[in-house]
Amino acid sequence: QVQLVESGGGSVQAGGSLRLSCAGSGRTFSGYAMGWFRQAPGKEREFVAAIYWAGGSTYYADSVKGRFTISRDNAKNTVYLQMNSLKPEDTAVYSCAAAPSLRGIRAHAIDYWGQGTQVTVSS
Repeated sequence: QVQLVESGGGSVQAGGSLRLSCAGSGRTFSGYAMGWFRQAPGKEREFVAAIYWAGGSTYYADSVKGRFTISRDNAKNTVYLQMNSLKPEDTAVYSCAAAPSLRGIRAHAIDYWGQGTQVTVSS
């Protein structure tokens, strides 16, 4: 069974940091582009960040650029999202995703989704 499992969510005050992890199992994701999405209550799911399978190219939503960093360790089948300078508007359920290409990530054409992890930022 192919799975993506997120961890590292929690509650933090504004200005704080969290590091999310997404561990893949059931297959290797080294040939996949990986991404993070988030969904706040009452809002549509939105793209946050993506990384090419080789790790050389990264893309970010304007709202998180300069504060969040996506990275991956293909040997561990894991992708990370380092979130710094968190704001209350970053509060959402964060999910990782895998797609055959970065274009697929940006188009929300996802092959695999994780179940999500809650991030809550208080002011």
